Amino acid sequence: MPITSKYSDDQVESILTEIAAVLDKHSAGPELSLMIAGNIATNVLNQDVASSQRKAIAEKFAQALLSSVEENLH
Repeated sequence: MPITSKYSDDQVESILTEIAAVLDKHSAGPELSLMIAGNIATNVLNQDVASSQRKAIAEKFAQALLSSVEENLH
């Protein structure tokens, strides 16, 4: 089931395009790109989420990631 976002598709696509351009500029392959994405997620959780909520949000994030990969495999 798709999740409705409070962010517009245009806003998300714009940011993704900019990030993709930076990764391309640095010739970041899949491994480095995923490493960077993981570091960004960790930094957001550690800096912007209350410590009491971090584990639950990280688990929801991981499940959403798995679901999006699994959906694309079918």
